[in-house]
Amino acid sequence: QVQLVESGGGLVQPGGSLRLSCAASGDNLDRYVLGWVRQAPGKEREGVACILRSGLSTFVAPSVRDRFTISRDSAKNTVTLQMDSLKAKGTAIYFCVAGSVLTATLAKPELFNSWGQGTRVTVSS
Repeated sequence: QVQLVESGGGLVQPGGSLRLSCAASGDNLDRYVLGWVRQAPGKEREGVACILRSGLSTFVAPSVRDRFTISRDSAKNTVTLQMDSLKAKGTAIYFCVAGSVLTATLAKPELFNSWGQGTRVTVSS
């Protein structure tokens, strides 16, 4: 099992930037895909981005691909989501997630089997 702790949420104006960080701990972390899933008020959970341990393979949802960047520091066991040009619809709780490299996919967030407690991001003027 993987333990995940997010940080970095908060209030930001439309067009602004925010960086979310996640500290991962547990055994065999190199076997896991790490990523971010968000849930907006009244909406279903949405896969945002994920990254393999090597950092060479990243996957970002088309809706944010030109504005969000995911990165991973395998030595420190952290994953970061840099969010630029934020829009009001980016308001959500953002969860750090971990899943098997064999099954985890942004299309089905429920397949990530470890979740952090979430951090709230509010995009508002």
